[in-house]
Amino acid sequence: MRTILIAAAALLSACATAPLTAVESPVETVDLLLTSATVVDVEKGTTTPDQLVAVRGGDIVAVLPESQANRYRATRTQDLGDRYVMPGLWDMHVHFGGGEALIEENAELMPLYVVNGVVAVRDAAGDLAQQVLDWRDNPPMPDSPRIFTSGPKIEGIAPVWKGVIETGDEADVDAALDRLQALRVDFVKITDNTLKPELFLYAVREAKKRGMKTSAHIPASITVLEAAEAGLSSIEHLDYAMKAGSKDEAAIAADYLAGKYTYAQTMRRYADTFDVETARRVYARLRELGTAVSSTLYGSTTLANLDLDDHSHDDGLAYVGPGIRATYAWRVERAAKATPQQVADRHFVKDVTARTLPMLRDAGVVILTGTDAGFLNSFNYPGFSLHDELELYVKLGLTPREALMGSVVDGPRFLNQGERYGAVAAGKSADLLVLEVNPLADVSATRDAEAVVLRGRLIDAGELERMRAEIRARVTARNARFTPSPAS
Repeated sequence: MRTILIAAAALLSACATAPLTAVESPVETVDLLLTSATVVDVEKGTTTPDQLVAVRGGDIVAVLPESQANRYRATRTQDLGDRYVMPGLWDMHVHFGGGEALIEENAELMPLYVVNGVVAVRDAAGDLAQQVLDWRDNPPMPDSPRIFTSGPKIEGIAPVWKGVIETGDEADVDAALDRLQALRVDFVKITDNTLKPELFLYAVREAKKRGMKTSAHIPASITVLEAAEAGLSSIEHLDYAMKAGSKDEAAIAADYLAGKYTYAQTMRRYADTFDVETARRVYARLRELGTAVSSTLYGSTTLANLDLDDHSHDDGLAYVGPGIRATYAWRVERAAKATPQQVADRHFVKDVTARTLPMLRDAGVVILTGTDAGFLNSFNYPGFSLHDELELYVKLGLTPREALMGSVVDGPRFLNQGERYGAVAAGKSADLLVLEVNPLADVSATRDAEAVVLRGRLIDAGELERMRAEIRARVTARNARFTPSPAS
């Protein structure tokens, strides 16, 4: 017995003095491991090198120092060689439409967004509302961006736009909002072609009461602050924000309502009376109210410059079907019929409007990066034009970080998606863009994606090029069999 006790005491003594060994962490299995990554934090404006990004399913499960790569076993591992990883881009104003005959061509735009690094789009209404709602829940192509949509927009009686919900009184507006809620739309779009000003304000107020986000074209017959004070969530198109800077906005709006001037003449009057101090005061109030602006500046600039630019050799033409290209004719022909004075007015309004972008930034107004790409809007090529929009913001004085914020951070937040998107971080959705150059230093770096991660699936450079070739081949085949309709 004494011998046994001595042996036990010796064993306990040895255990007490022996060095402790660290318990090894269990190896975790993931679907995708990105190593040697430089992670871009757009919100903070920083980059962190030597990181790994672990992805399981459609989620990022970890972002850690490269030294911890041995904690993971991955189905696919991609060494990024210190390339930059940022959240995928969001285009916060696009359109699908052109009638049922163009459903397939609209569906075929989906991979065009993805190869350009656009992983989500906000559809701001067209004439294929139910189709787009179906696509939101069941993507039409294997590589499709996430879709957030307004469904059919609210308008007045007999407007120029097709596929809208026509409203002539408050009961019609209530019924429209009931319908949109039943469709589970992501926001409500309201436009001003024939909608009565009082019904516009009623629709905004009632939607807000229901907890629904609203976006709109603001009628020329009411002021921007009237719309914002009613609870408007986002102003679509920068020229509406420009008119808010007119020192005579209310009087000009009253003249338009009385039929004294055309819409184009009214916009020129707003630009002629634009006043910096007035604009600063109104923009400060927009910030207080939380009203965002989706500028679609590249789209409006392209239309304003139709008399200057030759688009017949645009690279983007090879990626857009002939039916959608045919819808461009409406705006092209209208621009061609403009008088010299109308052309001069168009350019003047464009230039004054562009001045407001840095002013909105300085006031702290949220700027949502959207393009107006899609049918009708001539030479505004889906996917490609988002890079043009970003570059235009920087040209006008925003930093690359500020330009990107409106796409990848404030875009998701506006749609109540900030918890899932907007950063390369654990718990976020694995929708990512891999770049050769730091986008915080050069925003044009987003044009050249080395890879895209879409819902957790890595699409590398080779596959991106294959997708581009497939899109071009589909368009070429459509061109060969396309027969323009009489309307085209």
